[in-house]
Amino acid sequence: MLGENFVYFFTVQGFFVGIVFGILKSFDAEGLLVYTFFITTFFYLFSHIIIAMYYKTISVKPAFFPKTEHEKELDMFVKEINKREKLIDSAVKITDMAAKMNSEESRGLA
Repeated sequence: MLGENFVYFFTVQGFFVGIVFGILKSFDAEGLLVYTFFITTFFYLFSHIIIAMYYKTISVKPAFFPKTEHEKELDMFVKEINKREKLIDSAVKITDMAAKMNSEESRGLA
């Protein structure tokens, strides 16, 4: 999830928590608005702190990539694909020849 989406999600959650808490704890409309505002603000700021810590702790680490091994595997895959294509092409030729012979025989019988 993107950091921006996390902030939006967490802020909306804070809004609903603020409304529920405000309904349970306040006896007037002003109290409801105050509780909702402060709790939503807390959730908003807290989500920014979480995102800041998350991005600060993530660092790009160099990793070993065995290029030669991957190239050997890819070359093997290419050879296998070429073999299978030749096999399929020969099967298609045989099928076409059989269909042609079959159509010639059926014309001869008719």
